[in-house]
Amino acid sequence: MSSWEPLVEQLVRERGPRLTAYAALLVGRDGDADDLVHDALVKVFSKRRRLANVNEAEAYVRSAMPSIVIDRARSAARRRRAVSRAFERAPARADLDAGLDVRRALRELSPREQVCVVLRFFDDLTVPQIAARLGLADGTVKRYLHDATATLAPLLDVTENWDDRPVTADVVAVDERGR
Repeated sequence: MSSWEPLVEQLVRERGPRLTAYAALLVGRDGDADDLVHDALVKVFSKRRRLANVNEAEAYVRSAMPSIVIDRARSAARRRRAVSRAFERAPARADLDAGLDVRRALRELSPREQVCVVLRFFDDLTVPQIAARLGLADGTVKRYLHDATATLAPLLDVTENWDDRPVTADVVAVDERGR
């Protein structure tokens, strides 16, 4: 048995469901999520990294997933463009009658928007952290998040306009005794 195999087995046994749930947020479908976890495991463990424990291994696998999603989308887009040049087809009609959940709504976003939303709202990363992870400018990440929220709001029936809320707080003077 190779030195990394026990760590992979432990990672899959202990953290597999969490990794799959995270992957499902990125790709939207459970079967694709399993494939994404598998591909991320292969990507991480095919390189000779010295991973000290399961926490470090999980972090590497999670960080590999967004780039895999974006790479897959690029490949799929190239294939779709090639097919559309070869064959005419009617545009796909969205199934608006079915109930919308977050995963389904996320699939309506571009891959980069989807990854930015997941990193921001599910991993709780800041804009600079997302930009650093994806190799993008802060402004680019902000644009992806802005466009994504504009797309998601009607799909998730969000009517709150966050831009109308004040960004300042009232300051009340208190004397030295706390009154």
